[in-house]
Parts: sequence; structure tokens; C-alpha cells
Amino acid sequence: MLEFLKDLLPCLLIGFWLGRRYPGRSGVLATPLVRYGVPLSVMGLLLKGGLGPRVLLAAVLAAGVIGSVLLLARWIVPLRHLLHGPCGQLGCCVGNTAYFGVPAALALLPASALPITIGYDLGATLLAWSVGPLLIAGESSDGSGLWSRLLKALRGSPAVPGLIGALLVQLTPWVDRVATVLWWPSRAVILLALIVVGMRLGSLSLSTNQSDTRLPLLLPALVGKLVLFPLLLLLVGLVLGLDPVMIQAITLQGAAPTAISVLLIAEAVGRDQAIAAGLVLWSTLLALLSSPLWGYGLVVLFQGG
Repeated sequence: MLEFLKDLLPCLLIGFWLGRRYPGRSGVLATPLVRYGVPLSVMGLLLKGGLGPRVLLAAVLAAGVIGSVLLLARWIVPLRHLLHGPCGQLGCCVGNTAYFGVPAALALLPASALPITIGYDLGATLLAWSVGPLLIAGESSDGSGLWSRLLKALRGSPAVPGLIGALLVQLTPWVDRVATVLWWPSRAVILLALIVVGMRLGSLSLSTNQSDTRLPLLLPALVGKLVLFPLLLLLVGLVLGLDPVMIQAITLQGAAPTAISVLLIAEAVGRDQAIAAGLVLWSTLLALLSSPLWGYGLVVLFQGG
């Protein structure tokens, strides 16, 4: 737990200070980081942890469980109102796995969990960016429109180039050497990404609409994201009989705070931006406590078993 906070807290605090001092400047660092840094980091993490069918399984599990939660939140009217609309529905199950979940896995889980976290992030990202805009905008789409969005999300995901690069390197005799060379740059990218998250939080703390970001208003979605959703993933893993490392990895990714992509989607469609911003802000702050507790609890659970 201390290892997790040792890396996370300083980066978030530095970013938070920068975000309050220079609001709106996070994009200056975020754009090249996403375009070049994230693929490099994904490639290095995958080579370090090893590639295998569990990457695909984690992606399918992420998309399947998140999609199921979104459908239930749409069909069950009291739940829909409790979560305060589409942003609350998306925010209670789509987490910041790339910038928060991966550092948590690095600090709290063995290296073999890294490919699982990348696979989970890929599946969650594809679903969020394909279904999220339709959900928040309140639009409907035919099958062709949904597939078009899925393909667009696949092309735009920064994890895809890293995955392709790792697959290509796996075919060469220099896998171990490349993995060693990319390991520390991959860690550096994650630390920079945490600073970007802190910068966004600093900017949000200055600009959010306080009437829409009060903690009691957002509490149901926050409890769903930080407690109930990871609990659901834990139960799914146990029911399916998955191995302990995979169960711990997907549960810890489920415990990540609300993804910044939820806010970006809300801003893009021009709806419920303040609610999305409040979820990102509060869930990230609360996850500083809840995420390491989940990690510690998972370790105790499976060591005890």
C-alpha cells in the first residue's frame, strides 16, 4: 500500500498545483503523452508481463461487465434516477484504468498481472468511446452506427499501437532486451500521466459548478464505482473460476476512479459536464484511500485461501 501511495501522491500533488496555477494547460502535456507515450508504455508493460490469451479475456470481461451494468442502469428506472442520468451511469462503471489502475497494479500486484490490466483497459476504452457518446447524448443508433463507433474507437485507442508493437517484438529474438530497455521509460510515462491527472483535478477544482458536484448528490455513483463495481468483478471472477492473479487484476481495475474520458465525452456532447467533472474529482480523491484498501484486501483474501 505504501509503495502505491509513494508514487501516486507526489505526482498527483505536483499536477494539482500545476493545474491550479495554470488551469487548462494539461492538454499541452496530455496530447503528446497520449499520442507517443502511452503506446510506448503499453508496449513496455506488455513485454514485461508477457502476452497471452488472458489479455483478450480481460478485454472481453471488461466490455461485458461494463456493458451489462449500463444496460441495467438504463432498464431499472429507480437506479437510473439514483445515478442522476447517463453521466452517473457511465461514471459508476468506467474507470481511469490507464492512468490510475496500471500504477495500482504495478505497486500492488505481481508483474504477471500487467497484461491483464492492459487488456481490461483496452476493452473498457473501446466500450466507453463507442457507447458513451450515444448514452450521454441520449441518442439511439443502428447496428452499423455502433460498429462504426467501435472501429473508430479501436483506431483511436493509444493502447492499440502498443499492443501491435509488443506482438511484433514477440516474433523477434530480442524480446527480453527490448523489454528491459522499455521498462523504465514505461514507468516514466505512467508518472507523467499521473501528473496530467493531477493537473486536470486542479483545473476542475477551480471551475466545477458546485451545485452539481456536491458529494451527497454524487454519492450513489461514487459508491457504485469504488465499492460495488469492483465487488461485482470479484464475484464474476470467482463464479467463472478464474485464477487468483486475474481476479485480483480485474477487481483492482474495477476499483479505479471514474475515467477522465467520461468528462471528455460529456464535454464533447455538451451535456452534464459538471456532474462528470464532480465524479472525476471526488472519485479520484476517494480512490487514494479505497484503491490501496482493495489491493490489500485482495492480497489477504487470496493469500488466506
